[in-house]
Amino acid sequence: MKDLPYRPCVGILLLNSAKRIFTAERIDMPGAWQMPQGGVDAGEGLKEAALRELTEETSIPASGVTILAQTQDWIRYDLPDHLIGKAWGGRFKGQKQHWFLMRFNGDDSQINLLTEHPEFSRWKWSTQDELISEIVPFKRAVYQQVAAELLTRD
Repeated sequence: MKDLPYRPCVGILLLNSAKRIFTAERIDMPGAWQMPQGGVDAGEGLKEAALRELTEETSIPASGVTILAQTQDWIRYDLPDHLIGKAWGGRFKGQKQHWFLMRFNGDDSQINLLTEHPEFSRWKWSTQDELISEIVPFKRAVYQQVAAELLTRD
């Protein structure tokens, strides 16, 4: 299983005007909060994937954000052993993620989690400390790295 590839993925660190970070609680893991993220489709560019994922998960259109920065390279994490072979149809050992820092230019009323395939039950604007403390432990180092790299560029 350890020779499986990493799933290519994008993530969005979305800031509001108060520089709070959008986080949402996963439907399938109550108490687990995360930033929007998802896989890159075949033939899709990273920026396009990030904007698509943002809309699919939050209903925020591309026109409602400004891309401010992106990570220099892929950031990887391995799944815990008990999830390898189960997550993503058992095809990946973890994810390699390219993250985008975006500013939300709209109004909170534009955020709607009741999408075609809902992933989140509720959302909030979090501090950096809340973001790091509320992510599942196996993704914590990724979130620390993303915050350290991107939050210095806003």
